[in-house]
Amino acid sequence: MDLLRENVGRLYGRYLAAAFGSALISSIYAMVDMAMVGQYQGPEGTAALAVVAPIWNLIYSLGLLTGIGGSVLFATARGSGEAGRESEAQSFTAALLASVVLGALCWAVVVLFDAPLLRFFGAEDTLLPLAQRYLLPVKFGVPLFLLNQMLAAFLRNDGAPGLATGAVLAGGIFNVFGDYFFVFGLDLGIFGAGLATVLGALITFCVLLTHFFSPKNTLRLGRPTRLAARLVKMGTAGFSACFVDAAMGILTILFNRQIMTYAGADALAVYGILVNISTFVQCCAYSVGQAAQPILSINFGAGRWDRIRATLRCSLLATAAFSLFWTAAALAAPLVFVYIFMSPTEAVLAIAPNIIRCYGLSFLLLPFNIFSTYYFQSLLRPVPAMAVSVARGALISGLLILTLPALLGPDALWLAMPITELVVALPVAALMLKDARHGTKKRTLC
Repeated sequence: MDLLRENVGRLYGRYLAAAFGSALISSIYAMVDMAMVGQYQGPEGTAALAVVAPIWNLIYSLGLLTGIGGSVLFATARGSGEAGRESEAQSFTAALLASVVLGALCWAVVVLFDAPLLRFFGAEDTLLPLAQRYLLPVKFGVPLFLLNQMLAAFLRNDGAPGLATGAVLAGGIFNVFGDYFFVFGLDLGIFGAGLATVLGALITFCVLLTHFFSPKNTLRLGRPTRLAARLVKMGTAGFSACFVDAAMGILTILFNRQIMTYAGADALAVYGILVNISTFVQCCAYSVGQAAQPILSINFGAGRWDRIRATLRCSLLATAAFSLFWTAAALAAPLVFVYIFMSPTEAVLAIAPNIIRCYGLSFLLLPFNIFSTYYFQSLLRPVPAMAVSVARGALISGLLILTLPALLGPDALWLAMPITELVVALPVAALMLKDARHGTKKRTLC
């Protein structure tokens, strides 16, 4: 695929299909775990996985930091021509080294400090043993989840988006059937869900590695030079994508603690469902951004603003479609999600519709805000990308989560994210419109 010359609409469509498949299967890991555990152990199992969720967010966010950050530099160097070949190798080497180090650190923290972490994330005496049992097999494969994110990002930029999707698909399919087999077939319960998840990640990793034996592979290792400076650039380019996922973990912690203070365990079980729905919505937004990133970065390196604007138009259409679908689903069929993810009690059924509908309003603007971070960082504009990530992921959202229930009552907690997404989307839209007018006006190709 020629990212500098092919029709942008067809090119973006192929990348979006691959990225969406990859993101969809990635989200299925968490969804299937939640559904199987919820059906096997009821609301307590769902609540326990809500407590574990921030750990996933941290691991995946670091994978995005090295993967997106490194691949943005990689693709920009490639777009600049032959002079960038050495820079391509240096970018891949730096990303790989950083991923290995960060993966080892995450592994050590999860293995040594699982109980304090889970208590900080909202676990109490009833939920802690369940959460620890799920994490027991996962501990041994923590670096795999981070490396899978990094390698998939580079494969998409190396002209192999299909293989990246196939790798995630292979692991995801195993996870779906493995969950059922281990949880119900072998009667391992929540432990079986964790075991299926880590084995699925191992399968994904092995499939991703086959790219390096392909004649189409151009990813090369280079002797690290000015490694510290390159790591800083990579971190700057990838921070926004990283923080989007890390912020989900931060928000989950804040929600967990506020829910247990104001609403109780049944509301936490419903929030566990929302965590998974939000993961699906975010993965749709990731797919839009990840499909656009290689095209944006390489054409930015080549100075092709006509193709950048065409890619932006395609991305916004995809974002609108995902936004409308998920918002409509949350408003129209909240109890469908409840029955998918657990065997509910009457108390859960009574409170779930209002919670899901209120929180679900955020899905209307969430994909747009997340895509904007990919757009800005793909054009090496870290400041607006960071501003969006931090504002929606910590500052505005955190303030609302902490203050709304105290000021307006417990039900107001569920409006924190819809208000956040609206407040962030308005200036982002204005900035993106201004940015898209940069350069010589040419006919769009999408």
